[in-house]
Amino acid sequence: MPQQEAADSPAEDRVEVDEDEEDSTYGDEVSSSSTSLRSSIMKYEWKNGRRYHSYRSGTYNFPNDDREQDRLDMIHHVYCRALNDRLFLAPIEPNGLRILDIGTGTGLWPIDLADLYPGATIYGNDLSPIQPPLVPPNVKFVVDDVELDWVEPMKYDYIHCRYMAGSIKDWPRLIRQIYENLKPGGWVELHETANKLYSEDDSLKPDNPLVHLMDLLMDACNRIGRTLDPAPSFKHWVNEAGFINVEEQRFKLPVGSWPKDPRLKEIGAFLAVNFYEGVDAFTAVLFRDILGWSQEEVEVFNALVRAAAKRKHVHPIFDFVVVTGVKPVA
Repeated sequence: MPQQEAADSPAEDRVEVDEDEEDSTYGDEVSSSSTSLRSSIMKYEWKNGRRYHSYRSGTYNFPNDDREQDRLDMIHHVYCRALNDRLFLAPIEPNGLRILDIGTGTGLWPIDLADLYPGATIYGNDLSPIQPPLVPPNVKFVVDDVELDWVEPMKYDYIHCRYMAGSIKDWPRLIRQIYENLKPGGWVELHETANKLYSEDDSLKPDNPLVHLMDLLMDACNRIGRTLDPAPSFKHWVNEAGFINVEEQRFKLPVGSWPKDPRLKEIGAFLAVNFYEGVDAFTAVLFRDILGWSQEEVEVFNALVRAAAKRKHVHPIFDFVVVTGVKPVA
């Protein structure tokens, strides 16, 4: 996945609608200490027909089974396409650097980075040991909870954190720990969707099931103290931690294959699939256990979300937020 010099289509540019999309089928198919992978951690929990991590059970309310791993891999592709096929925006040369990927998930980001930069040493941590066993020699995965105190043997040159909304209780504390575990001159980079849907043509109405889904997920996550929408506060928290040269960049993520631009059409098609295939993962625990919905209520609502994700005359958009900052040398 080659790095390019500049990402295009900033969030302030309007997304042009493909007027021929009504006849298109495009996209329809579409830490206290670093913990080794021990046998006890390989055990899983099952809820509502989905598999969940067992280490630090309950701190992450989304599944880790094969269906969810496929969805996470799809989101990795979406985020890279949003950045014009780049893995990062920080002004770094990774070869020779010690790098950490927080909440690495299936590990695609470290693996892709390692393939591009064999001179980098890359660590990925996660609560779930779902990463592949065969990886580039310069990648190491560990099971760890970044919300615990960090005791790292060495500081990092670059720390990357992506797609962790709904997973962290104290974001300012996490960012302070990132700061403390970076070398002077080291960079932090945060990637997250701002989880308020909107449309530029007023086609997305407040009663749309996609809007309801995001509002309800935010409510559930707020009840357990793990905000689903940290992205708008990233720049403030990074500045507050002591980083300098802090920059926020925004990119548009359409939902649905309605954009005219081919890259945005591809992104939108995948995000429509993300809602259609992923709504069960989003609601399985948060709606039943936190909001108190019955199984029947959840299934009916999920069906409404799936139908809404296929409507081509509605043009929803998320903003994708990237915040970078550097630790002062002095």
